[in-house]
Amino acid sequence: MSLDVSPALLEKAERGEVDEREFVDCVRTSLPYAWELISSLVVQQQVDGSEFADNQVPPPSEQARGQLLRALASDAIRGSLERHFGVRLAFQNCHRVAVFPPGPASDARYARFTSIRAQLLNQSEELRDC
Repeated sequence: MSLDVSPALLEKAERGEVDEREFVDCVRTSLPYAWELISSLVVQQQVDGSEFADNQVPPPSEQARGQLLRALASDAIRGSLERHFGVRLAFQNCHRVAVFPPGPASDARYARFTSIRAQLLNQSEELRDC
């Protein structure tokens, strides 16, 4: 299971649309490692004023790695995180998460980060089975 959905939130979803803030809160509490990592990257990018901020440290456990994969592989979760934090997310391998400010000013850097070349250059033996 990727999210710990409360009975009340599940009931709302069964009745119709769910408020995105409630969904984001469910993501925050269900995937704390992924939430904290993305939150810290957002702050880092804003404080530094850099083109982007990324994480190059592998997760401390397989559980943490799983949280990143679930957060970034789900269109609904990823989209909600991007809207909540006001960023564009990018992901390489099994742990390299990057945040980019939205808008055309970061388009070129985002394209470089998400390119085939960048993916190939970000390979290593220790990441082969992540």
